[in-house]
Amino acid sequence: MRTHALLSFLILSSGISCPSVLAAPSDKAVAGQTVKPLLIARKKTFRLKIERDQAMADELLLKQKYADAEKLYRQALARNAKNVPAIVGLGMALGKQFKLDGAEEQFDKAIAIDPFNGMAHTGKALVLVNRLQSSSMTIIKQRDSMLKQAEAQAKEAISIDPHSPESHAMLGTVYKEQNRLDEAANEFREATRLDPKYSDAFAGLGLVKLSQESLAEAAENCRRAIQLNSGNSAAHYGLGKALLKQGLVDEAIKELNISLYQNPNSAPTHQAMGEAYETQGNTVAAIKEYQEAIRIKPENAANYIHIADIRDARGDVELAIAELRSGLEIMPTNSELHLRVADSSLRVDKFDDAIKEYKACMDLSPNNAGAAKGLARAYYLKSAKEASGAFFVSNEFEEAQRQLDQAIKLNPDDMELRLAAAKLRSMAGTPVDLAAIGTPKTDGERIAYAEALLAQNKFNEEAQQMNIVIGSATTAKQTFAVADLSLMIKDLDNAEAAYKKAATFPGGEERAKRGLSQVAKAREVARQDLTLADDLARKRQLASAIDKYHAAIFDNPKVSDSRLGLAQTLERVSNPTPNELREAIVQYKAYMALEPNIPEKERQKIVRKMQRLEERAYRIEQKGKAAKRGY
Repeated sequence: MRTHALLSFLILSSGISCPSVLAAPSDKAVAGQTVKPLLIARKKTFRLKIERDQAMADELLLKQKYADAEKLYRQALARNAKNVPAIVGLGMALGKQFKLDGAEEQFDKAIAIDPFNGMAHTGKALVLVNRLQSSSMTIIKQRDSMLKQAEAQAKEAISIDPHSPESHAMLGTVYKEQNRLDEAANEFREATRLDPKYSDAFAGLGLVKLSQESLAEAAENCRRAIQLNSGNSAAHYGLGKALLKQGLVDEAIKELNISLYQNPNSAPTHQAMGEAYETQGNTVAAIKEYQEAIRIKPENAANYIHIADIRDARGDVELAIAELRSGLEIMPTNSELHLRVADSSLRVDKFDDAIKEYKACMDLSPNNAGAAKGLARAYYLKSAKEASGAFFVSNEFEEAQRQLDQAIKLNPDDMELRLAAAKLRSMAGTPVDLAAIGTPKTDGERIAYAEALLAQNKFNEEAQQMNIVIGSATTAKQTFAVADLSLMIKDLDNAEAAYKKAATFPGGEERAKRGLSQVAKAREVARQDLTLADDLARKRQLASAIDKYHAAIFDNPKVSDSRLGLAQTLERVSNPTPNELREAIVQYKAYMALEPNIPEKERQKIVRKMQRLEERAYRIEQKGKAAKRGY
């Protein structure tokens, strides 16, 4: 068995002489000063017992058998309560078992006896870092402060003994928790240089490289750590995670299983196992692992999001929202969770809930471009649902525009944000030249451009952009994302095309079937609303007819008959408002865009009708202004 730096330190600093150098009793001792041979023998046996217990405890500590090490350290201390190395060793054994109050007590005791004991200061840092694993909100709120204290303790240890690999590794751990990854890597490398057989230091370096996405280096360092100590659960986790990211799922599961056998209460390992099972399509096992990770460490948003992703893929959007909201109960200031709740709420037409969550996200993270884009989409869909244009006469339009403008200031190069703002202005009746915003180059920009085109009823151009996006999707995940978005914005033709493409990917057939069913349902609901609207219009129940036409257009905006029926019904309203007349113009334009092959004579007739409607709206406006002036 090799002698680790910790073992060497504890033995050399113990103050106990080796048996071979103990002084033998002198045959020439002066009378009254002769030491009895029996007493010397007892002292020698006593010291050998202490030394043997402590050495065995040190070895057990290195092998991560912390409970057994604790027992032997206590035996050593029962014989010599001021044995500083045994006190420190006991503190380390307790700290590794997360008996943190007891560990801190031992380290404080050691420092009181020897203020320059570097390992005791390293232990103090260990206690502080391990306390951060608690789910107590009190601890979570003190995270930054506690890490600064831990950093100070680790640096104090290094100043006492610059050649201590444990102290350098501890400082590396602190830096990793602070996301100072380059500095962390340097400290772990120094620890491995000082002790080339230090398994924990190689594992720490591997985890840092994993965070830096240097997967080959991560795997190499974790394998080295395992070679030095096969019981290093962190190394098995790091190797499993690196293999998973490289797509080697079966190999990853093997390593993660070993890690969980060694440390069943590791939330990151359960999460990684869930990711591995989810990759294989075993969603039941994946959810079980994510839930176990939540049980151990409930304040990690990623696990709630993983479960919500699985629920969403199954079509259980309401269950996904419930899962995300349970995360928000613990983490009310987590902007990512607010954003996901908003996105999911939008999928089930809960526009007010979505708007509330997007606003909460932007309050927490003002430069969150995703929340700003989602907010614009929510307002757009809410307007289309309630009545075209009616929403934008409210104060909410000004609030929406203000928040978007603020987001654009923080993200001036984000074309998608500018397109989102253009979409809102289009819905408010403000002319917007989309060409002036620029030409979309990415799929995200093309989707935003398509939405803005849809808001302007430029259906052919919108379809061209979406066709490019659907054609460029190379995985089931990408294709389903486009399909789900198209369904959400009621672009049923492109939603259908995307779901059909997604069905061709392995494992995508069942989900695509559900998506196509939703598309068919939306078409049928729109058809029923149109039929009822036509019937109500014939019976001159115009207000109810208008509501149903709006509903039909919301569920399927590319049906020309719904547009024409709404335009004609708005014309028939007695004492119409300028907004109603101008909405009729918008609907006539949409009808012509959807029916490019109508006879020229009919087209000209509609154009003249739109001109008369605009003139009529203008006269009503002028009459209203004159009335206000008292004429």
